[in-house]
Amino acid sequence: MAIAKFSIAVSRMKKDDPSDFFNCTAFGKTAELIAERLGKGSPILINGHLQSGSYTNKADVKVYTTDVIVDRFDFIGKKEDNPVNNTNSEVTEIDDLSDVPF
Repeated sequence: MAIAKFSIAVSRMKKDDPSDFFNCTAFGKTAELIAERLGKGSPILINGHLQSGSYTNKADVKVYTTDVIVDRFDFIGKKEDNPVNNTNSEVTEIDDLSDVPF
């Protein structure tokens, strides 16, 4: 099973406010399509759900995470806004699902 991990930037209403960045994870064919077509700065519409988790880092500190699990998506904007070469997502092929933490 393919897994794609990537981040999206979401602009706030006021131009002076910084953008928020959200970590996203997609699985299967969804992951493959996103990895093939999503490039840095490409607009994307995501429908998904939040999933929280935690891990212990190398400094032995517990780190809490929140990710958007992508259920559905659509590339928005012009076709040329969605470059074919991928610059900001990572896809992993997994054969044994017993190692997946969720």
